[in-house]
Amino acid sequence: MPWNFPLMFCGWKLGPALAAGNTVVMKPSELVPLSTLRLCELMDEAGVPAGVVNVVPGFGAVAGAHLASHEGVGKISFTGSTATGRAIVAMSAGNLKRVQLELGGKGANIVFEDANLDAAVNGAAFAIFHNQGQACIAGSRIILHEHIAEEFLERFVTLAASIRVGNPLEATTEMGPLTSALHRQRVLDYVDVAIEQGGEVLLGGVAPDGDDLKNGYYVRPTVVRARPEDRVSQEEVFGPFATVTTFTADDEALRIANSTQYGLGNGLWTKDLSRAHRVASALRSGMVWVNSYKRVSPGSPFGGVGQSGYGREMGFEAMHEYTQVKSTWINVDANLPAWYPRNL
Repeated sequence: MPWNFPLMFCGWKLGPALAAGNTVVMKPSELVPLSTLRLCELMDEAGVPAGVVNVVPGFGAVAGAHLASHEGVGKISFTGSTATGRAIVAMSAGNLKRVQLELGGKGANIVFEDANLDAAVNGAAFAIFHNQGQACIAGSRIILHEHIAEEFLERFVTLAASIRVGNPLEATTEMGPLTSALHRQRVLDYVDVAIEQGGEVLLGGVAPDGDDLKNGYYVRPTVVRARPEDRVSQEEVFGPFATVTTFTADDEALRIANSTQYGLGNGLWTKDLSRAHRVASALRSGMVWVNSYKRVSPGSPFGGVGQSGYGREMGFEAMHEYTQVKSTWINVDANLPAWYPRNL
Protein backbone atom coordinates (compact mmCIF):
# COMPACT_ATOMS: atom_id res chain seq x y z
CA MET A 1 0.00 0.00 0.00
CA PRO A 2 1.16 3.58 -0.66
CA TRP A 3 1.50 6.32 1.92
CA ASN A 4 -1.04 8.81 0.56
CA PHE A 5 -4.30 6.95 1.42
CA PRO A 6 -3.07 4.03 3.56
CA LEU A 7 -6.31 2.85 5.16
CA MET A 8 -8.40 3.37 2.02
CA PHE A 9 -6.08 1.23 -0.09
CA CYS A 10 -6.26 -1.54 2.50
CA GLY A 11 -9.97 -1.71 1.84
CA TRP A 12 -9.62 -1.47 -1.93
CA LYS A 13 -7.25 -4.44 -2.02
CA LEU A 14 -8.46 -6.57 0.89
CA GLY A 15 -12.12 -6.59 -0.18
CA PRO A 16 -11.89 -8.36 -3.53
CA ALA A 17 -8.90 -10.48 -2.49
CA LEU A 18 -10.74 -11.97 0.50
CA ALA A 19 -14.07 -12.22 -1.32
CA ALA A 20 -12.35 -14.31 -3.98
CA GLY A 21 -11.06 -16.72 -1.33
CA ASN A 22 -7.43 -15.69 -1.05
CA THR A 23 -5.14 -15.21 1.92
CA VAL A 24 -3.33 -11.88 1.97
CA VAL A 25 0.01 -10.40 3.00
CA MET A 26 -0.05 -6.61 3.28
CA LYS A 27 3.08 -4.45 3.14
CA PRO A 28 2.25 -0.90 4.35
CA SER A 29 4.45 2.06 3.53
CA GLU A 30 7.17 2.50 6.12
CA LEU A 31 6.03 6.13 6.44
CA VAL A 32 2.47 5.28 7.54
CA PRO A 33 2.25 1.72 8.95
CA LEU A 34 0.07 2.33 12.01
CA SER A 35 -3.38 2.34 10.39
CA THR A 36 -2.67 -0.98 8.66
CA LEU A 37 -1.40 -2.55 11.88
CA ARG A 38 -4.46 -1.34 13.75
CA LEU A 39 -6.75 -2.74 11.06
CA CYS A 40 -5.11 -6.14 11.46
CA GLU A 41 -5.65 -5.99 15.23
CA LEU A 42 -9.33 -5.25 14.69
CA MET A 43 -9.69 -8.10 12.19
CA ASP A 44 -8.14 -10.45 14.74
CA GLU A 45 -10.61 -9.22 17.39
CA ALA A 46 -13.46 -9.74 14.93
CA GLY A 47 -12.54 -13.39 14.52
CA VAL A 48 -10.81 -13.49 11.14
CA PRO A 49 -8.87 -16.79 11.24
CA ALA A 50 -5.15 -16.59 11.85
CA GLY A 51 -3.11 -16.56 8.66
CA VAL A 52 -5.87 -15.19 6.43
CA VAL A 53 -4.74 -11.55 6.72
CA ASN A 54 -1.06 -10.95 7.45
CA VAL A 55 1.04 -7.80 7.62
CA VAL A 56 4.77 -7.40 6.99
CA PRO A 57 6.01 -3.92 7.93
CA GLY A 58 9.36 -2.80 6.61
CA PHE A 59 11.18 -0.86 3.94
CA GLY A 60 10.19 -1.43 0.34
CA ALA A 61 13.71 -2.34 -0.71
CA VAL A 62 13.71 -5.17 1.85
CA ALA A 63 10.21 -6.37 2.76
CA GLY A 64 8.60 -5.29 -0.51
CA ALA A 65 11.34 -6.78 -2.64
CA HIS A 66 11.14 -10.06 -0.70
CA LEU A 67 7.41 -10.37 -1.40
CA ALA A 68 7.83 -9.39 -5.05
CA SER A 69 10.40 -12.13 -5.63
CA HIS A 70 9.12 -14.82 -3.23
CA GLU A 71 8.16 -18.16 -4.79
CA GLY A 72 5.22 -18.56 -2.42
CA VAL A 73 3.47 -15.36 -3.47
CA GLY A 74 1.08 -15.92 -6.38
CA LYS A 75 0.12 -12.32 -7.11
CA ILE A 76 1.29 -8.81 -6.29
CA SER A 77 -1.06 -5.82 -6.23
CA PHE A 78 0.98 -2.64 -6.00
CA THR A 79 0.03 1.02 -5.79
CA GLY A 80 2.87 3.52 -5.94
CA SER A 81 5.48 5.04 -8.21
CA THR A 82 6.09 3.94 -11.79
CA ALA A 83 9.78 3.34 -11.06
CA THR A 84 8.97 0.92 -8.22
CA GLY A 85 6.32 -0.75 -10.37
CA ARG A 86 8.93 -1.52 -13.03
CA ALA A 87 11.22 -3.01 -10.37
CA ILE A 88 8.40 -5.22 -9.07
CA VAL A 89 7.71 -6.57 -12.56
CA ALA A 90 11.37 -7.53 -12.90
CA MET A 91 11.50 -9.18 -9.47
CA SER A 92 8.27 -11.09 -10.09
CA ALA A 93 9.73 -12.96 -13.04
CA GLY A 94 11.20 -15.70 -10.80
CA ASN A 95 7.89 -17.53 -10.45
CA LEU A 96 5.95 -15.59 -13.11
CA LYS A 97 3.55 -14.31 -10.47
CA ARG A 98 0.67 -12.15 -11.60
CA VAL A 99 1.19 -8.43 -11.12
CA GLN A 100 -1.37 -5.65 -10.88
CA LEU A 101 -0.02 -2.10 -10.98
CA GLU A 102 -1.65 1.23 -10.18
CA LEU A 103 1.15 3.72 -10.73
CA GLY A 104 1.77 7.40 -11.39
CA GLY A 105 -0.38 9.92 -13.17
CA LYS A 106 -0.30 13.37 -14.70
CA GLY A 107 -3.97 14.13 -15.09
CA ALA A 108 -5.11 16.63 -17.70
CA ASN A 109 -8.06 18.87 -16.85
CA ILE A 110 -9.35 20.49 -20.06
CA VAL A 111 -11.60 23.54 -19.81
CA PHE A 112 -13.39 24.38 -23.08
CA GLU A 113 -14.71 27.81 -23.97
CA ASP A 114 -18.34 26.83 -23.25
CA ALA A 115 -17.65 25.41 -19.78
CA ASN A 116 -19.47 26.53 -16.66
CA LEU A 117 -16.56 28.51 -15.20
CA ASP A 118 -17.82 28.49 -11.63
CA ALA A 119 -17.99 24.71 -11.67
CA ALA A 120 -14.72 24.33 -13.56
CA VAL A 121 -12.77 26.59 -11.21
CA ASN A 122 -14.02 24.83 -8.11
CA GLY A 123 -13.62 21.41 -9.68
CA ALA A 124 -10.06 22.14 -10.81
CA ALA A 125 -9.12 23.33 -7.32
CA PHE A 126 -10.47 20.13 -5.77
CA ALA A 127 -8.73 18.05 -8.44
CA ILE A 128 -5.25 19.32 -7.58
CA PHE A 129 -5.38 20.56 -3.98
CA HIS A 130 -7.38 17.75 -2.35
CA ASN A 131 -5.06 15.73 -0.08
CA GLN A 132 -2.36 18.33 -0.78
CA GLY A 133 -2.12 17.07 -4.36
CA GLN A 134 -0.79 13.74 -3.09
CA ALA A 135 -2.95 11.60 -5.37
CA CYS A 136 -2.16 9.68 -8.53
CA ILE A 137 -5.36 10.98 -10.16
CA ALA A 138 -4.74 14.64 -9.27
CA GLY A 139 -5.69 17.05 -12.03
CA SER A 140 -2.22 18.55 -12.16
CA ARG A 141 -2.33 19.89 -15.74
CA ILE A 142 -4.99 22.54 -16.36
CA ILE A 143 -5.45 23.04 -20.10
CA LEU A 144 -7.49 26.17 -20.89
CA HIS A 145 -9.14 27.41 -24.07
CA GLU A 146 -7.55 30.75 -24.89
CA HIS A 147 -10.91 32.58 -24.90
CA ILE A 148 -11.56 31.86 -21.22
CA ALA A 149 -8.00 31.40 -19.96
CA GLU A 150 -7.48 34.77 -18.29
CA GLU A 151 -10.88 34.83 -16.59
CA PHE A 152 -10.43 31.26 -15.39
CA LEU A 153 -6.95 31.97 -14.06
CA GLU A 154 -8.06 35.10 -12.23
CA ARG A 155 -10.75 33.13 -10.43
CA PHE A 156 -8.61 30.02 -9.90
CA VAL A 157 -5.60 31.85 -8.46
CA THR A 158 -7.86 33.86 -6.16
CA LEU A 159 -9.50 30.68 -4.91
CA ALA A 160 -6.18 28.87 -4.47
CA ALA A 161 -4.74 31.80 -2.52
CA SER A 162 -7.69 31.66 -0.12
CA ILE A 163 -7.18 28.00 0.82
CA ARG A 164 -6.57 27.72 4.56
CA VAL A 165 -3.34 25.79 5.13
CA GLY A 166 -2.86 24.44 8.64
CA ASN A 167 -3.12 21.67 11.18
CA PRO A 168 -5.34 18.93 9.72
CA LEU A 169 -6.86 18.30 13.16
CA GLU A 170 -8.42 21.77 13.15
CA ALA A 171 -11.90 22.05 11.66
CA THR A 172 -11.10 25.22 9.70
CA THR A 173 -8.12 23.72 7.86
CA GLU A 174 -8.62 23.09 4.15
CA MET A 175 -5.16 21.80 3.25
CA GLY A 176 -2.69 20.09 5.57
CA PRO A 177 1.01 19.23 5.35
CA LEU A 178 2.79 16.91 2.97
CA THR A 179 3.80 13.48 4.23
CA SER A 180 7.51 14.04 4.85
CA ALA A 181 10.31 16.59 4.77
CA LEU A 182 11.90 14.75 1.87
CA HIS A 183 8.72 14.89 -0.16
CA ARG A 184 8.19 18.58 0.57
CA GLN A 185 11.68 19.30 -0.73
CA ARG A 186 10.92 17.32 -3.87
CA VAL A 187 7.85 19.47 -4.53
CA LEU A 188 9.72 22.72 -3.89
CA ASP A 189 12.57 21.57 -6.16
CA TYR A 190 10.08 21.41 -9.02
CA VAL A 191 9.45 25.13 -8.58
CA ASP A 192 13.12 25.72 -9.39
CA VAL A 193 12.84 23.36 -12.36
CA ALA A 194 9.86 25.32 -13.69
CA ILE A 195 11.67 28.66 -13.41
CA GLU A 196 14.81 27.27 -15.06
CA GLN A 197 12.73 26.18 -18.06
CA GLY A 198 11.03 29.56 -18.41
CA GLY A 199 7.88 28.88 -16.42
CA GLU A 200 6.02 31.62 -14.57
CA VAL A 201 5.00 31.10 -10.95
CA LEU A 202 1.54 32.65 -10.60
CA LEU A 203 1.03 31.63 -6.98
CA GLY A 204 2.82 29.86 -4.15
CA GLY A 205 5.90 27.80 -4.72
CA VAL A 206 7.06 28.29 -1.15
CA ALA A 207 6.64 26.86 2.32
CA PRO A 208 4.42 29.10 4.46
CA ASP A 209 5.98 31.08 7.27
CA GLY A 210 4.56 31.54 10.73
CA ASP A 211 5.18 29.84 14.05
CA ASP A 212 1.98 27.80 13.82
CA LEU A 213 3.21 26.02 10.65
CA LYS A 214 6.94 25.71 11.24
CA ASN A 215 6.74 22.15 12.58
CA GLY A 216 4.86 20.74 9.60
CA TYR A 217 5.85 19.93 6.03
CA TYR A 218 3.61 22.56 4.44
CA VAL A 219 3.64 23.99 0.91
CA ARG A 220 1.45 26.84 -0.29
CA PRO A 221 -0.93 26.03 -3.18
CA THR A 222 1.20 26.52 -6.27
CA VAL A 223 0.15 27.52 -9.80
CA VAL A 224 2.71 27.68 -12.61
CA ARG A 225 2.28 28.71 -16.23
CA ALA A 226 4.32 26.22 -18.28
CA ARG A 227 4.67 24.73 -21.74
CA PRO A 228 3.32 21.21 -22.41
CA GLU A 229 6.85 19.90 -23.01
CA ASP A 230 8.32 21.32 -19.80
CA ARG A 231 9.35 18.87 -17.08
CA VAL A 232 6.71 20.14 -14.65
CA SER A 233 4.09 19.34 -17.29
CA GLN A 234 5.48 15.88 -17.96
CA GLU A 235 6.70 14.55 -14.60
CA GLU A 236 4.56 13.71 -11.58
CA VAL A 237 5.15 16.30 -8.84
CA PHE A 238 2.66 14.73 -6.41
CA GLY A 239 1.93 17.89 -4.48
CA PRO A 240 -0.29 21.01 -4.51
CA PHE A 241 1.29 22.05 -7.80
CA ALA A 242 -0.80 22.86 -10.89
CA THR A 243 0.54 23.75 -14.32
CA VAL A 244 -1.56 25.80 -16.72
CA THR A 245 -1.34 26.09 -20.50
CA THR A 246 -3.70 27.19 -23.27
CA PHE A 247 -5.08 25.81 -26.54
CA THR A 248 -7.12 27.10 -29.49
CA ALA A 249 -8.77 23.99 -30.95
CA ASP A 250 -10.08 20.66 -29.64
CA ASP A 251 -7.42 18.63 -31.45
CA GLU A 252 -4.69 20.71 -29.84
CA ALA A 253 -6.18 20.14 -26.39
CA LEU A 254 -6.21 16.38 -27.01
CA ARG A 255 -2.63 16.42 -28.27
CA ILE A 256 -1.49 18.22 -25.10
CA ALA A 257 -3.53 15.96 -22.83
CA ASN A 258 -2.13 12.79 -24.43
CA SER A 259 1.47 14.03 -24.56
CA THR A 260 2.70 12.41 -21.31
CA GLN A 261 3.78 8.84 -20.59
CA TYR A 262 0.94 8.46 -18.09
CA GLY A 263 -2.67 7.48 -18.66
CA LEU A 264 -4.58 7.24 -15.39
CA GLY A 265 -7.32 9.88 -15.18
CA ASN A 266 -8.28 12.97 -17.18
CA GLY A 267 -11.14 15.46 -17.00
CA LEU A 268 -12.95 17.92 -19.24
CA TRP A 269 -15.46 20.72 -18.81
CA THR A 270 -18.00 21.52 -21.54
CA LYS A 271 -21.74 21.95 -22.11
CA ASP A 272 -21.52 20.14 -25.47
CA LEU A 273 -22.44 16.49 -24.93
CA SER A 274 -21.20 15.43 -28.38
CA ARG A 275 -17.84 17.02 -27.70
CA ALA A 276 -17.73 15.39 -24.28
CA HIS A 277 -18.17 11.90 -25.77
CA ARG A 278 -15.73 12.56 -28.61
CA VAL A 279 -12.99 13.92 -26.36
CA ALA A 280 -13.52 11.32 -23.63
CA SER A 281 -13.12 8.57 -26.23
CA ALA A 282 -9.90 10.09 -27.58
CA LEU A 283 -8.27 10.72 -24.20
CA ARG A 284 -5.63 8.08 -23.48
CA SER A 285 -6.48 7.12 -19.91
CA GLY A 286 -8.27 4.50 -17.88
CA MET A 287 -10.75 7.03 -16.45
CA VAL A 288 -12.35 10.25 -17.69
CA TRP A 289 -14.50 12.72 -15.77
CA VAL A 290 -16.87 15.11 -17.56
CA ASN A 291 -17.86 18.31 -15.71
CA SER A 292 -16.43 16.77 -12.54
CA TYR A 293 -13.12 15.37 -11.36
CA LYS A 294 -11.76 12.74 -9.03
CA ARG A 295 -15.08 10.96 -8.54
CA VAL A 296 -14.63 7.36 -7.40
CA SER A 297 -17.17 4.62 -6.72
CA PRO A 298 -16.69 1.03 -5.47
CA GLY A 299 -18.71 -0.13 -8.48
CA SER A 300 -16.57 1.62 -11.08
CA PRO A 301 -13.20 0.19 -12.26
CA PHE A 302 -10.16 2.23 -11.24
CA GLY A 303 -6.88 1.99 -13.13
CA GLY A 304 -4.79 3.28 -15.99
CA VAL A 305 -2.84 2.59 -19.16
CA GLY A 306 0.71 3.27 -20.31
CA GLN A 307 3.13 4.12 -17.50
CA SER A 308 0.17 4.37 -15.11
CA GLY A 309 0.08 0.59 -14.93
CA TYR A 310 -2.37 -2.20 -15.72
CA GLY A 311 -5.17 -4.07 -14.02
CA ARG A 312 -8.10 -2.56 -12.18
CA GLU A 313 -9.13 -1.85 -8.61
CA MET A 314 -12.84 -1.88 -7.69
CA GLY A 315 -15.80 -2.79 -9.85
CA PHE A 316 -16.44 -6.40 -10.83
CA GLU A 317 -13.22 -6.21 -12.85
CA ALA A 318 -11.32 -6.26 -9.56
CA MET A 319 -12.57 -9.79 -8.88
CA HIS A 320 -10.89 -11.02 -12.06
CA GLU A 321 -7.59 -9.73 -10.66
CA TYR A 322 -7.84 -12.09 -7.67
CA THR A 323 -9.16 -15.24 -9.34
CA GLN A 324 -7.66 -17.81 -11.71
CA VAL A 325 -9.69 -19.35 -14.54
CA LYS A 326 -9.75 -23.16 -14.63
CA SER A 327 -11.35 -25.47 -17.20
CA THR A 328 -12.53 -28.91 -16.00
CA TRP A 329 -13.69 -31.57 -18.51
CA ILE A 330 -15.77 -34.54 -17.32
CA ASN A 331 -16.68 -37.59 -19.39
CA VAL A 332 -20.12 -38.56 -18.03
CA ASP A 333 -20.08 -42.00 -19.74
CA ALA A 334 -16.80 -43.74 -19.07
CA ASN A 335 -17.80 -46.71 -21.31
CA LEU A 336 -17.50 -44.59 -24.44
CA PRO A 337 -14.50 -42.73 -25.76
CA ALA A 338 -14.64 -39.05 -24.88
CA TRP A 339 -14.90 -38.18 -28.57
CA TYR A 340 -17.72 -40.65 -29.38
CA PRO A 341 -21.08 -39.01 -30.34
CA ARG A 342 -23.69 -40.17 -27.84
CA ASN A 343 -26.69 -39.70 -30.15
CA LEU A 344 -25.56 -42.30 -32.72
